Amino acid sequence: MRKFNEVDERHHLTFDICEEGKLCLDDYLERTIFYEPRPFSHEDFREFLFAQSQPFPNMIDLIRRWKARYKLKIAAVTNEGRELTVHRIEKYRLGEIVDFFIASCFVHFRKPDSDIYCIAADIAQIQPEFGVYIDDRAMFVEVTRSLGFHGIHNSGFETTRGHLASYGLVDTGI
Repeated sequence: MRKFNEVDERHHLTFDICEEGKLCLDDYLERTIFYEPRPFSHEDFREFLFAQSQPFPNMIDLIRRWKARYKLKIAAVTNEGRELTVHRIEKYRLGEIVDFFIASCFVHFRKPDSDIYCIAADIAQIQPEFGVYIDDRAMFVEVTRSLGFHGIHNSGFETTRGHLASYGLVDTGI
């Protein structure tokens, strides 16, 4: 049990700076996993880590249709390290539907820091009241609402789709 607790502690002490873009993935892994010999390689672990990233095809398809139909600006606001962010953008072709990536590793602020949401609004050139923020973490939605954004707590595809319909974003493609 001591080994898990040590890895967990190293993770908690280091992860934030990785997500803020101040530490690359290799250095993060060196500090948290490979500070002692392991029966697997750095590359094996990286492959395992990247394989955990799974898309939400229904949501991606829905956003793709809405973007085309309603001419929406789409911003992704996320807390992630650079390597995982770039991996997801490339693997799932997110650049085709997302106009702006406001990732913690790019802007050096993490959700729920208000600055990351303000940066998103500034980059998109919108006032918060014209933005709809969707997140699966209720606290992040609460923070954006306090800044003037419309907020939707994503508790599932159909529920989120229904909430978006209340903003006039009706989908007939599914």
